[in-house]
Amino acid sequence: MSYASVIEYLYALQTHGIKLGLENMRILLERVGNPHRSLRVLHIGGTNGKGSTAAMVAAVLQQSGKRVGLYTSPHLIDFRERIRINGCMIAEHQVEELIARLRTVLNEDLHPTFFEMTTALAFLYFAESRVDVAVVEVGLGGRFDATNVVEHPVACAITTIGLDHQEYLGDTEDVIAFEKGGIIKPGVPVVIGRMRRDAERVLRGIARDRSAPLWHLDQDFGFDDGPPERRTYRGVTRVVEDLSCGLAGRHQWDNAACALALLDAASQAGIEVDSAAVRNGLRTVSWEGRLESIDESPTVVLDGAHNPAAAHALADYLKEFSANHPASRIILIWGMMRDKDRRGFIEPLLPIVSDIVLTQATLARSATIQELRTALHEWQGSVFEAVLPMDALAAVKRRAMPQDLICIAGSLMLLGDIKAAVRGCGLSPIRG
Repeated sequence: MSYASVIEYLYALQTHGIKLGLENMRILLERVGNPHRSLRVLHIGGTNGKGSTAAMVAAVLQQSGKRVGLYTSPHLIDFRERIRINGCMIAEHQVEELIARLRTVLNEDLHPTFFEMTTALAFLYFAESRVDVAVVEVGLGGRFDATNVVEHPVACAITTIGLDHQEYLGDTEDVIAFEKGGIIKPGVPVVIGRMRRDAERVLRGIARDRSAPLWHLDQDFGFDDGPPERRTYRGVTRVVEDLSCGLAGRHQWDNAACALALLDAASQAGIEVDSAAVRNGLRTVSWEGRLESIDESPTVVLDGAHNPAAAHALADYLKEFSANHPASRIILIWGMMRDKDRRGFIEPLLPIVSDIVLTQATLARSATIQELRTALHEWQGSVFEAVLPMDALAAVKRRAMPQDLICIAGSLMLLGDIKAAVRGCGLSPIRG
């Protein structure tokens, strides 16, 4: 099959929906030799921040000279963004070859989902490429996520707990914490980030029951206050000074702390990184769609925030920008998926932005402009509409002044549409 045919086949598996559970994955991986069992895995879950944390961990490991596999989701434009070794996406011919092998073992009794097949592809590719470490981001939840077939990770991290995907994970943070805490394994160190007390209590209980050492942000590790280009990390096993972070936003320092604590835990299993690798990896890390600047005069920033907790982090960044640029307007281009908390997302942003442009990603589950408007019924600011995301950006850029900030947020799918249009790429039909 050609690469295009393989991608079409994978996207067709979306008709199987999302099926939380590990039975399919275990059968599929057993039929191809259980490649995941040969990998040294750092497993990262959480409501927000897990992708950025994974990128930081991979960047530091790569700076230390290691061959690093990185598995994340979703992708913005190209399916191959999900599976990388030392920053390079899996080649098209390798996708073709490995999916062909996986398909031969399906028979009539096994019907994997899109994410199960993609996860199996990543494990097979990393194992056959003999990576030194595989950094694996949880897709959804943790306990029944396809990546949780990894039985003996080197260490794991749970970055944050917040309300998202409630239809699958539950309606309260303690219930969601229980699901995400499913990646905690007996005796395996776990790092946890900033979260409410109920969620922390649940994770501590799981760790205690499984005799898993637990390190908590601001209690066992964290950053000293200081200028953003000269911060000091104080962890369980070491102190590293003069650190800067390549990702914008104060919340990224929490993610960086979790990343470095995870690496500290990994060092106990022989995965060593020196201070120079930490400095260089953290300084040079990049991650698309996380306060990513794509244009100047006016500045255009893309942010993948899509739930209330992430909106608060974005609001903090925009408040800081406003304080430093009092003559600048902040214009929000906003689109979301229909199943997200639209009111909870937009509320912390309303006191900061001057104008809002409503748009929607090119997916059937995108919220319509009218649905978005219902979340703004009490807001007195200017609201504009543009069905196509690039039309929204073009219209805003015509009205904005050079000193203004245009922020595009609410959905990674929306960001993918913008980036694809800017690059002149065709859109992937499904990017979830």
